[in-house]
Amino acid sequence: MLEDDFGREVSGVRVSLTDRCNFDCVYCHNEGLGDTRGPMDPQDDEMTADEVVRFLEVVSEFGVEKVKFTGGEPMLRGDLEEIIRRTPDSMEVSMTTNGSFLPGRAEALKEAGLERVNVSQDAIDPEAFAEITKSGAYEKVIEGVEAALDAGLDPVKLNMVVFEHTAGYVEGMVDHVAENDGLQLQLIEYMPELTGHPEWNIDIQRVHDWLEETADRVETREMHNRRRYYVGEDGDGEGGMVEIVDPVENPHFCANCHRVRVTHEGYLKGCLNRNDDLRSMGEMSRDEIRETFRETVANRVPYYGEYMVREDGEWVVNDDYIDAAVTH
Repeated sequence: MLEDDFGREVSGVRVSLTDRCNFDCVYCHNEGLGDTRGPMDPQDDEMTADEVVRFLEVVSEFGVEKVKFTGGEPMLRGDLEEIIRRTPDSMEVSMTTNGSFLPGRAEALKEAGLERVNVSQDAIDPEAFAEITKSGAYEKVIEGVEAALDAGLDPVKLNMVVFEHTAGYVEGMVDHVAENDGLQLQLIEYMPELTGHPEWNIDIQRVHDWLEETADRVETREMHNRRRYYVGEDGDGEGGMVEIVDPVENPHFCANCHRVRVTHEGYLKGCLNRNDDLRSMGEMSRDEIRETFRETVANRVPYYGEYMVREDGEWVVNDDYIDAAVTH
């Protein structure tokens, strides 16, 4: 397993299969690349199934244990089941999706080898959901979550980005996961560095404080120092689990990142937030993949608190790294 200069082993990869999406969420950052989405038809710049599988086979040689498929919307790929089926058996396979295509496909994905699924859901109210996602697919998403549970893809983790537009819906979403078996909630801190609109930002600590008062039980994960809040527990310990993903003011988060990302075009990036270190795998021969993967791991830096530092209340690039970024 490769280790970067900060002692972090890379045990997982996050692979974007497309930048296409049938939603138009107001906060979308498209894996840190910004709003690059184009036509909905399959594009020539997307990695083929063979290229994706070849990459996974190579990084499995380095002990990578987990892969998460993302997009855009990865279920727009008609060959998604094939890619999952051909993923090395040594890897745990998960996926992040908007859920609208899960009805009718969840069972096939499970049979292909998918183990877990994250579904983006920013509100439990159809009108609020439509306003945030610019989509009328609310019922399809609800059906998709049920289809995933029925297929055995549980627990299903609901991803909710917390910012000005959604803060008022947090309580309803917490109640929703507390009342429905098989669901968990992941509240994701809004990062204006990726999406713009700093005026949409809220103090995520307020959400922590509210959950601290509301939860029946609180645990702290060693990884990322992330807190888990258990709500609505009954006598058997059943209830909902809520977790907050808050990297910005959490020095443990980046210091414990063990994941490298791959864009839909076949570029490796060592950090979600950085686009100044994109590295092409060229024609994606096995040797090129090995070399690029090694270079990317070697070039990784912790983002907040190291690559980006606070200066007069704003995040700026650390002077030590201004001339160090390399783009291939």
